[in-house]
Amino acid sequence: MVHGLSTTLGQTFFENVAHILCYGEKREYTSKKLGNCEITQEQKNTINNIITNLSTSTVIPNLKDENAQLYKKDNSSLVKAIDFSADVFYEDADSVTAIELKTVKPNSGEMGGEKRKILEGKAALFRLFPKKDVTFYIGFPFDPTVDPASEKETSHNKNRFLKSIINMNKFFNSEEVLIANELWNFLSGTKNTMEKILKIINSISTTEFLNKYKLLDDNTKRNKPEYLAQLQEWNLFSEIFLIENNNLIQSKLHSKKLMRVFNKSIFTSNGKYDWNRYNDLKELI
Repeated sequence: MVHGLSTTLGQTFFENVAHILCYGEKREYTSKKLGNCEITQEQKNTINNIITNLSTSTVIPNLKDENAQLYKKDNSSLVKAIDFSADVFYEDADSVTAIELKTVKPNSGEMGGEKRKILEGKAALFRLFPKKDVTFYIGFPFDPTVDPASEKETSHNKNRFLKSIINMNKFFNSEEVLIANELWNFLSGTKNTMEKILKIINSISTTEFLNKYKLLDDNTKRNKPEYLAQLQEWNLFSEIFLIENNNLIQSKLHSKKLMRVFNKSIFTSNGKYDWNRYNDLKELI
């Protein structure tokens, strides 16, 4: 099931789910987006030394030691960090968390480059958020080494998975890797998150999908019991909230704009839930 989602919906699906779970976003510190960040020359030298030592297997990955080397204030000159992005980024009162989401079958030889990008990203974020703890993970949405016949599909075996990727153990400590249910539980802060997501998907992805979609797309059916039942089956809690407050909303439709918004379909032309409509109507409650 999870493998099928990856093939059918692509990596963007996992990014979108991750953003919803943690109230995060994508951040791209690149010349074409937010602009390149600056790090110190000392940090750049430190990163070069770490990568060289890992490449030659002089040392093994040690997250605590690497962070101690990176997270130092110094007065050396500033240089541009390489382009880096975080597919998932969120900021709390005392910490910043970034996650680079990868496919479960990265290209051969890619891990060294990923490690450098994450190191430079951590160094840059340390300078951007000097009073906050900075954590940068590499994440994988599921574990393809799991055998569904004998293992839970959303489970993982981190040691086995890391060994399956060329040079993964050479450059990354297991503590900076989040995989499968470990990743999704981390993002949501609750247990069995991926199982819950799959349950919702299974309830929607049936042979009756089109008929059920057409029912919810029909404004004239909003007061019907079957309409509310379908919203509940598809876990569309935002729309259920509007239905429960329907009388109050209608009593405040005092302009053509609001009346037109109210009469819109709950789905946009590309089939997505219309959050702009929801937010406009929610303000009336």
